[in-house]
Amino acid sequence: MAVVFTQLAAAYYLGNNAPMPVLVLAAYSLGGFATANLFLANHELSHNLVFENTTANRALGLFANLPVGIPFSVAFKRYHMEHHLFQGHDGVDTDIPTKGEAAVFSVGGALLKTVWVMGQLFFYALRPMLVSPKPMKAWDCLNLVTQVGFDFAFVYLAGPRAMLYLLLSVFLGGGLHPIAGHFISEHYVFEPGQETYSYYGPLNFLVYNVGYHNEHHDFPKVPGSRLHKIREIAPEYYDTLKFHTSWTKVIFEYIMDPSMGPFSRTMRRRKSAKSD
Repeated sequence: MAVVFTQLAAAYYLGNNAPMPVLVLAAYSLGGFATANLFLANHELSHNLVFENTTANRALGLFANLPVGIPFSVAFKRYHMEHHLFQGHDGVDTDIPTKGEAAVFSVGGALLKTVWVMGQLFFYALRPMLVSPKPMKAWDCLNLVTQVGFDFAFVYLAGPRAMLYLLLSVFLGGGLHPIAGHFISEHYVFEPGQETYSYYGPLNFLVYNVGYHNEHHDFPKVPGSRLHKIREIAPEYYDTLKFHTSWTKVIFEYIMDPSMGPFSRTMRRRKSAKSD
């Protein structure tokens, strides 16, 4: 709640007072971190790790969605559960880039990979609707109506530049931004034979310890606030694995390493793997 209100207050103030260069810089330096926090708050909520009641988790997810400007909370939960159930299955796990992405962004070297990283959040958001579209249900409709209603009200009350700040926070924070390295660090293969990677660094404090990703996939019902205890209890299982200490370094290595690309993932084929 504090992040939601801080981001909205920043949007209102900057949208009505700051020159455009300052607004853009603030969207990157402040808004990028705030947006990442809210995305990963929804990640916790998708696993029902905040409240015992599923409805309460979904409702808080709608609230955390508001400063993002684009309705994603309910759909994210549905696709993310498939990611855990069918990790790496082509056509089911929508974390896996499409063949089109790989074809386009693997041939241009570091330049096109940079473009892909800059827009990776939008690929991440649009890919599920193209690869595995799902019918809208009641909560999807509620997410859409709530978000669109908020967006119109916010533009009316705070002005279009305030909304621009929110959208820039999403775009800039999901691209060449230190915290956006988690998209690549989690499942892109940096060590042959290892599928999932943890990040042990200070930015975990801002994003509910999502960096403890091996631990999360092993124990998805343990909340982020306690994931570090899993590593403390069983270091023999986690300290022997390759891990990351810098998400910025992850982005740099991905772009500059010619052997890496959108398909640098552990992938599986599955004839029929559907989940609602």
